[in-house]
Amino acid sequence: MPMEPRIDYMKASPDSFKAVWALEQFVSKEAGLDPRLLHLLKIRASQINGCAFCIDMHVKEARKDGLGEQWIALISAWQESPLYDERERAVLAWTESLTTVSESGAPDAHYEMLKPFFSEDEITKLTVAIGTINVWNRIAIAFRVPHPVDPTN
Repeated sequence: MPMEPRIDYMKASPDSFKAVWALEQFVSKEAGLDPRLLHLLKIRASQINGCAFCIDMHVKEARKDGLGEQWIALISAWQESPLYDERERAVLAWTESLTTVSESGAPDAHYEMLKPFFSEDEITKLTVAIGTINVWNRIAIAFRVPHPVDPTN
């Protein structure tokens, strides 16, 4: 059953929105991260958090950027699929660890998976990107931001 939006957070606190938007702009345009990895971590964190608005938006963006349906569809079952390379698996493991940090504690094993593929600067930027999507997920869920409904898509 669809829920009614609680508030228009952009109008309620424009400065808060601007601050999160600035972080998003850094992550998506200035950090120099591989867009494929950004799609991966945004979709996976949104799946874990159960954010329908963000899942819908990021899946559509991934399709628009040419990522395949199978690659997108199997993100939630990445550990079972051979579609993802070791670099992507490292990002997925780190994303899951940080999104569930109260349970996972961000284990050393997941951090170590990143080191063969990313510099400390890149690991920091990936971590900020994961934090940013988690902020967006919490905003969308807290304020019940509706996603477009298209039963034919």
